[in-house]
Amino acid sequence: MHSAVATTQASQGLVEMHVLLLKEPRDGASGPDPYIKELASHGHKATLIPVLSFKFVSLNTLSDKLFQPEKHGGLIFTSPRAVEAVKMCLEAEERREEWNSSAKDKWNSKSIYVVGKATAALGEDTNIPPLFFPCGSIKREVLPMALRGNGVPLETLTVYQTAEHPDLEKNLNNYFTEQGAPASVAFFSPSGVKFCLEAVRRLSGEQLTQIKFAAVGPTTRDAMAAEGLCVSCTAEQPTAEHLAAAIAKALQ
Repeated sequence: MHSAVATTQASQGLVEMHVLLLKEPRDGASGPDPYIKELASHGHKATLIPVLSFKFVSLNTLSDKLFQPEKHGGLIFTSPRAVEAVKMCLEAEERREEWNSSAKDKWNSKSIYVVGKATAALGEDTNIPPLFFPCGSIKREVLPMALRGNGVPLETLTVYQTAEHPDLEKNLNNYFTEQGAPASVAFFSPSGVKFCLEAVRRLSGEQLTQIKFAAVGPTTRDAMAAEGLCVSCTAEQPTAEHLAAAIAKALQ
Protein backbone atom coordinates (compact mmCIF):
# COMPACT_ATOMS: atom_id res chain seq x y z
CA MET A 1 0.00 0.00 0.00
CA HIS A 2 2.64 2.48 1.13
CA SER A 3 4.93 1.90 -1.81
CA ALA A 4 2.12 2.32 -4.32
CA VAL A 5 1.21 5.67 -2.78
CA ALA A 6 4.84 6.78 -2.66
CA THR A 7 5.38 5.82 -6.29
CA THR A 8 2.30 7.73 -7.43
CA GLN A 9 3.42 10.80 -5.53
CA ALA A 10 6.92 10.44 -6.94
CA SER A 11 5.60 10.22 -10.46
CA GLN A 12 3.76 13.49 -9.84
CA GLY A 13 7.13 14.87 -8.81
CA LEU A 14 6.16 15.61 -5.22
CA VAL A 15 8.66 13.64 -3.20
CA GLU A 16 11.71 12.95 -5.33
CA MET A 17 14.65 13.08 -2.96
CA HIS A 18 18.35 13.10 -3.63
CA VAL A 19 20.47 10.19 -2.45
CA LEU A 20 24.27 10.25 -2.49
CA LEU A 21 25.93 6.85 -2.98
CA LEU A 22 29.56 6.72 -1.83
CA LYS A 23 30.63 3.65 -3.77
CA GLU A 24 32.61 2.37 -6.75
CA PRO A 25 30.76 1.98 -10.04
CA ARG A 26 30.03 -1.63 -10.88
CA ASP A 27 32.97 -3.31 -12.67
CA GLY A 28 32.91 -2.98 -16.44
CA ALA A 29 29.28 -2.03 -16.23
CA SER A 30 27.30 -0.69 -19.10
CA GLY A 31 24.12 1.17 -18.32
CA PRO A 32 23.18 2.68 -14.97
CA ASP A 33 24.48 1.26 -11.71
CA PRO A 34 21.90 -1.13 -10.17
CA TYR A 35 21.71 1.00 -7.00
CA ILE A 36 20.82 4.10 -9.03
CA LYS A 37 18.22 2.09 -10.96
CA GLU A 38 16.59 0.63 -7.84
CA LEU A 39 16.37 4.03 -6.12
CA ALA A 40 14.82 5.51 -9.26
CA SER A 41 12.13 2.83 -9.10
CA HIS A 42 11.27 4.18 -5.62
CA GLY A 43 11.11 7.69 -7.08
CA HIS A 44 14.48 8.96 -5.79
CA LYS A 45 17.37 10.45 -7.72
CA ALA A 46 20.72 8.87 -6.82
CA THR A 47 24.21 10.13 -7.65
CA LEU A 48 27.30 7.98 -7.34
CA ILE A 49 30.67 9.35 -6.19
CA PRO A 50 33.56 6.83 -6.20
CA VAL A 51 35.49 6.75 -2.93
CA LEU A 52 38.37 4.41 -3.66
CA SER A 53 40.94 3.84 -6.35
CA PHE A 54 42.74 0.55 -6.88
CA LYS A 55 46.22 -0.30 -8.06
CA PHE A 56 47.33 -3.84 -8.84
CA VAL A 57 50.60 -5.01 -7.26
CA SER A 58 52.73 -8.19 -7.07
CA LEU A 59 51.19 -9.65 -10.22
CA ASN A 60 54.41 -11.57 -11.02
CA THR A 61 54.29 -13.30 -7.66
CA LEU A 62 50.58 -13.96 -8.10
CA SER A 63 51.25 -15.46 -11.51
CA ASP A 64 53.90 -17.80 -10.08
CA LYS A 65 51.49 -18.98 -7.35
CA LEU A 66 48.75 -19.63 -9.91
CA PHE A 67 51.08 -21.98 -11.76
CA GLN A 68 51.95 -23.94 -8.60
CA PRO A 69 48.55 -25.38 -7.66
CA GLU A 70 50.23 -28.37 -6.01
CA LYS A 71 51.56 -26.09 -3.26
CA HIS A 72 48.08 -24.98 -2.13
CA GLY A 73 44.99 -26.67 -0.79
CA GLY A 74 42.61 -24.27 -2.47
CA LEU A 75 41.85 -20.64 -3.29
CA ILE A 76 39.87 -17.98 -1.45
CA PHE A 77 38.35 -14.90 -3.08
CA THR A 78 36.67 -12.14 -1.11
CA SER A 79 36.61 -9.38 -3.72
CA PRO A 80 36.00 -8.82 -7.43
CA ARG A 81 39.37 -6.99 -7.57
CA ALA A 82 41.26 -10.14 -6.58
CA VAL A 83 39.46 -12.09 -9.30
CA GLU A 84 40.37 -9.32 -11.74
CA ALA A 85 44.06 -9.59 -10.73
CA VAL A 86 44.02 -13.33 -11.41
CA LYS A 87 42.37 -12.71 -14.77
CA MET A 88 45.11 -10.24 -15.70
CA CYS A 89 47.79 -12.82 -14.92
CA LEU A 90 46.07 -15.43 -17.05
CA GLU A 91 45.57 -13.11 -19.97
CA ALA A 92 49.33 -12.89 -20.49
CA GLU A 93 49.72 -14.73 -23.78
CA GLU A 94 52.87 -16.71 -23.00
CA ARG A 95 51.26 -18.70 -20.16
CA ARG A 96 47.78 -19.21 -21.60
CA GLU A 97 48.68 -22.64 -23.01
CA GLU A 98 50.24 -23.83 -19.79
CA TRP A 99 47.16 -22.69 -17.85
CA ASN A 100 44.67 -24.41 -20.14
CA SER A 101 46.67 -27.62 -20.44
CA SER A 102 47.40 -28.30 -16.76
CA ALA A 103 47.12 -25.66 -14.02
CA LYS A 104 43.43 -24.92 -14.56
CA ASP A 105 42.30 -28.51 -14.00
CA LYS A 106 44.53 -28.90 -10.95
CA TRP A 107 42.92 -25.85 -9.31
CA ASN A 108 39.47 -27.05 -10.32
CA SER A 109 40.01 -30.29 -8.45
CA LYS A 110 40.65 -28.26 -5.27
CA SER A 111 38.29 -26.14 -3.19
CA ILE A 112 37.66 -22.61 -4.37
CA TYR A 113 35.94 -20.50 -1.73
CA VAL A 114 34.18 -17.22 -2.26
CA VAL A 115 33.12 -15.19 0.69
CA GLY A 116 29.75 -16.02 2.07
CA LYS A 117 30.13 -19.51 3.40
CA ALA A 118 33.81 -20.11 4.17
CA THR A 119 33.74 -23.27 6.20
CA ALA A 120 35.44 -24.21 9.46
CA ALA A 121 35.01 -27.91 8.64
CA LEU A 122 38.31 -27.54 6.78
CA GLY A 123 40.04 -27.55 10.12
CA GLU A 124 39.47 -31.27 10.54
CA ASP A 125 42.08 -32.23 7.96
CA THR A 126 45.39 -30.96 9.31
CA ASN A 127 47.53 -32.23 6.45
CA ILE A 128 46.22 -29.85 3.81
CA PRO A 129 48.67 -27.46 2.22
CA PRO A 130 47.80 -23.79 2.89
CA LEU A 131 44.83 -22.15 1.23
CA PHE A 132 45.89 -19.27 -1.01
CA PHE A 133 44.16 -15.92 -0.43
CA PRO A 134 44.91 -13.08 -2.90
CA CYS A 135 43.56 -9.94 -1.23
CA GLY A 136 43.64 -6.15 -1.00
CA SER A 137 45.79 -3.98 1.23
CA ILE A 138 42.81 -3.13 3.46
CA LYS A 139 41.66 -6.59 4.41
CA ARG A 140 39.82 -7.38 7.61
CA GLU A 141 41.48 -9.98 9.81
CA VAL A 142 38.23 -11.84 10.52
CA LEU A 143 38.68 -14.53 7.87
CA PRO A 144 42.40 -15.27 8.44
CA MET A 145 41.82 -15.43 12.20
CA ALA A 146 38.80 -17.73 11.89
CA LEU A 147 40.71 -20.11 9.62
CA ARG A 148 43.86 -20.14 11.74
CA GLY A 149 41.71 -20.62 14.83
CA ASN A 150 40.40 -23.78 13.19
CA GLY A 151 43.87 -24.97 12.30
CA VAL A 152 43.60 -24.14 8.60
CA PRO A 153 46.90 -22.86 7.19
CA LEU A 154 46.52 -19.73 5.07
CA GLU A 155 48.88 -17.90 2.77
CA THR A 156 47.89 -14.34 1.87
CA LEU A 157 49.25 -12.13 -0.91
CA THR A 158 48.31 -8.49 -1.40
CA VAL A 159 47.46 -8.13 -5.09
CA TYR A 160 45.86 -4.69 -5.06
CA GLN A 161 46.24 -1.55 -2.99
CA THR A 162 43.32 0.58 -2.00
CA ALA A 163 43.64 4.34 -1.69
CA GLU A 164 41.37 7.35 -1.60
CA HIS A 165 40.03 8.28 -5.02
CA PRO A 166 42.07 11.25 -6.30
CA ASP A 167 38.93 13.30 -7.17
CA LEU A 168 36.93 12.48 -4.07
CA GLU A 169 37.17 15.86 -2.37
CA LYS A 170 36.51 17.76 -5.62
CA ASN A 171 33.52 15.57 -6.54
CA LEU A 172 31.95 15.97 -3.08
CA ASN A 173 32.42 19.74 -3.20
CA ASN A 174 30.81 19.94 -6.63
CA TYR A 175 27.89 17.77 -5.60
CA PHE A 176 27.05 19.82 -2.51
CA THR A 177 27.52 23.10 -4.41
CA GLU A 178 25.17 22.03 -7.21
CA GLN A 179 22.58 19.91 -5.34
CA GLY A 180 22.82 21.05 -1.74
CA ALA A 181 22.73 18.47 1.07
CA PRO A 182 21.11 15.19 -0.06
CA ALA A 183 18.16 13.65 1.78
CA SER A 184 20.18 10.47 2.31
CA VAL A 185 23.84 9.42 2.14
CA ALA A 186 24.73 5.73 1.74
CA PHE A 187 28.09 4.30 2.80
CA PHE A 188 29.38 1.05 1.29
CA SER A 189 32.52 0.30 3.30
CA PRO A 190 34.43 1.28 6.43
CA SER A 191 37.04 2.90 4.12
CA GLY A 192 34.24 5.00 2.63
CA VAL A 193 33.41 6.26 6.11
CA LYS A 194 37.07 6.96 6.82
CA PHE A 195 37.67 8.91 3.58
CA CYS A 196 34.35 10.80 3.24
CA LEU A 197 32.82 11.52 6.59
CA GLU A 198 34.75 14.64 7.47
CA ALA A 199 33.97 16.27 4.10
CA VAL A 200 30.28 15.28 4.29
CA ARG A 201 30.03 16.78 7.78
CA ARG A 202 31.74 19.99 6.71
CA LEU A 203 29.72 20.43 3.51
CA SER A 204 26.35 19.64 5.12
CA GLY A 205 26.86 22.09 7.97
CA GLU A 206 23.55 22.78 9.76
CA GLN A 207 21.69 20.24 7.61
CA LEU A 208 23.74 17.26 8.81
CA THR A 209 21.06 16.27 11.34
CA GLN A 210 18.38 16.10 8.63
CA ILE A 211 20.31 13.60 6.48
CA LYS A 212 19.29 9.93 6.71
CA PHE A 213 22.51 7.90 6.77
CA ALA A 214 22.32 4.41 5.28
CA ALA A 215 24.73 1.46 5.55
CA VAL A 216 25.13 -1.38 3.07
CA GLY A 217 25.75 -3.89 5.88
CA PRO A 218 26.63 -4.40 9.57
CA THR A 219 30.41 -3.82 9.23
CA THR A 220 29.86 -0.45 7.58
CA ARG A 221 27.10 0.40 10.07
CA ASP A 222 29.48 -0.28 12.97
CA ALA A 223 32.16 1.94 11.40
CA MET A 224 29.58 4.75 11.04
CA ALA A 225 28.30 4.36 14.60
CA ALA A 226 31.90 4.40 15.89
CA GLU A 227 32.25 7.86 14.30
CA GLY A 228 29.14 9.04 16.13
CA LEU A 229 26.85 9.01 13.08
CA CYS A 230 23.19 8.27 13.60
CA VAL A 231 22.51 5.37 11.20
CA SER A 232 18.92 5.51 9.89
CA CYS A 233 18.92 2.18 8.09
CA THR A 234 21.03 -0.85 7.18
CA ALA A 235 20.31 -3.06 4.18
CA GLU A 236 19.13 -6.53 5.21
CA GLN A 237 21.38 -7.94 2.48
CA PRO A 238 24.08 -6.07 0.53
CA THR A 239 22.03 -5.81 -2.68
CA ALA A 240 20.67 -2.85 -4.62
CA GLU A 241 17.07 -3.98 -3.95
CA HIS A 242 17.51 -4.26 -0.19
CA LEU A 243 19.41 -1.00 0.22
CA ALA A 244 17.01 0.97 -1.99
CA ALA A 245 14.02 -0.41 -0.06
CA ALA A 246 15.63 0.51 3.28
CA ILE A 247 16.46 4.05 2.12
CA ALA A 248 13.00 4.58 0.60
CA LYS A 249 11.43 3.52 3.89
CA ALA A 250 13.71 5.81 5.93
CA LEU A 251 12.81 8.74 3.66
CA GLN A 252 9.04 8.30 3.96
